[in-house]
Amino acid sequence: MPLTPRRRRILSLATAATLTLALPAAGASLLASPAQSADPVADCAAPVPVAEIAAGDSVDGLTVTQGTTPTGFTGEVLGVLEDGIAPDVDMIMVDVDMPEFARTGGIWQGMSGSPVYADDGRLIGAVAYGLSYGPSPIAGITPFAEMDDYLAGGTPVRGSLRLGAADARTVAARAGITTAQAASGFRELPMPMGISGITPRRLSQLQAKGPKFVEKTSYVMGKAPAAVAGPETVIAGGNIAASVAYGDISMAGVGTATSVCDGRVVGFGHPLALLGATTEGLHPADAIYVQPDSLGAPFKVANIAPPVGTITDDRLTGITGAFGAAPAATQITSEVTYGTKSRTGTTAVSVQEFAAEATFYQLIANQDRVVDGPSKGSELFTWTITGTDRDKPFSLTYTDRWTGTDLSSEPSYNVANLVSYLGSIDGIKVGTVDAEAAVNNDLKRHTLVAVEQRRGGQWVRVTRQAPALGRAGKPIQLRVVLGGTAGKQLRWLKPILLPKRAKGELVLAAQGGDNRYSDVGGETLAQVRAALAKQFRHDQVQVQVGTPDKVDFSSGDDEEFDFRRAPRLSFVSTQVTAPLANVVSGNKLLTIVIR
Repeated sequence: MPLTPRRRRILSLATAATLTLALPAAGASLLASPAQSADPVADCAAPVPVAEIAAGDSVDGLTVTQGTTPTGFTGEVLGVLEDGIAPDVDMIMVDVDMPEFARTGGIWQGMSGSPVYADDGRLIGAVAYGLSYGPSPIAGITPFAEMDDYLAGGTPVRGSLRLGAADARTVAARAGITTAQAASGFRELPMPMGISGITPRRLSQLQAKGPKFVEKTSYVMGKAPAAVAGPETVIAGGNIAASVAYGDISMAGVGTATSVCDGRVVGFGHPLALLGATTEGLHPADAIYVQPDSLGAPFKVANIAPPVGTITDDRLTGITGAFGAAPAATQITSEVTYGTKSRTGTTAVSVQEFAAEATFYQLIANQDRVVDGPSKGSELFTWTITGTDRDKPFSLTYTDRWTGTDLSSEPSYNVANLVSYLGSIDGIKVGTVDAEAAVNNDLKRHTLVAVEQRRGGQWVRVTRQAPALGRAGKPIQLRVVLGGTAGKQLRWLKPILLPKRAKGELVLAAQGGDNRYSDVGGETLAQVRAALAKQFRHDQVQVQVGTPDKVDFSSGDDEEFDFRRAPRLSFVSTQVTAPLANVVSGNKLLTIVIR
């Protein structure tokens, strides 16, 4: 439907108030705004007080069904639900009509923020809610009078609002549904986080098996160049996206701009993630098409373009952003080498709460891209995390070797989980996450075959039936024997001095790194650093000699040792072998008898 003459007049008058955008400095991050091709058109629409709105009022509005140019729609007010969105925030019910509904069945996800105007050109509000039961032309409108203060405050979101009997009958009659369906009420038009840079199949796998911080409702979207969707397309009724990450992996919600004025834009009519004051990226977007959905809300499929500013508020009644500089961001960088192929990928995360999820996707997506098939083999993996702890800089780094049939997921999970831990500690801000992975097809590994003791001039194998022997206050000499598909290896340990008060039995525990379980976390940076220092790599062997209360060992079996003759002291001596060329599996839980 073309724009009505009245709408053309409003937009024509608004061009005199076009905006001047501040350009970012050269060398800025991935979230830096590109050179602007044109300024957005300001409309600076005046709001209609809710008290002036009555059932039967005719309305019209703007939204995008394809591309970047808004299309008109019409409608009729069915009534006003007092406190329908929150205390003192009413919801306006409108029966919307446009040709696209013949295919979609009603309003769609991505239509959130579409401006709805009164006959005199003033702005009633934004499409933001749909009926709970499924697609319908009945829309819940967030009053623009509650959006035009640029969202200075917020109120807890309601999941849905049920309708009273009279309202349900009115809605049912206009929507062609049952009264019971209408009575189920309104809910926000769904706006799950779209993710670019990863395939739908891979996303589904990671959502099913990934860590808790992975959002299960995310869907795959794409990116568009600035030439396709520049800042000049962010106008009333045009597309707008708000991102928490942008780059190799982009994470954003796509909706509609409601109004543009004084260098700022208001949109959505409901929150993206209800983050309050925030630092999301502000993006244009290019709509490809609207996908019908007979069970839920139809949804707009769109590509987001490079950022053109910052979303500063993510509130109950919508999002607000400023054109110009993009937000500062945490840089996630992944370098993967596989034979002669190599690639470095980067994602900029502007909202810290999403740094762990973006890290997880960035590391996996880049490795999938380079290996271009199952990540099956071995990988030498090094990561470094930098940031500030109460404004004091810190740096953590670690190198490990992994072998398996899905190399990308587990190493990526470990780094992302640590980023999540750090993000939960008060005062810590993650600045960069850098990871380097060298991947090959080698599936060979070592197995921990035995622990041997030097006794009487020869090496004697230690078993449960033939424990190691020692004297209090004297050293013992041990070595580990490795076998497996990677071949035989011997690793000697430094002499272990037994305590002078040692009596009875001590624990002798040896464990290959591929059998360990690690949980690097804590409530302070110092605790995280200490937990990281206790780690040993998958290609190392850890040997501990000590009392049962001090030896840290988990073999995964249910067998227990009886240490009733253990001495009345508490100690542990720990040694870790130098890294090998392959990971080490297996463990041994043995004893040392003190004579």
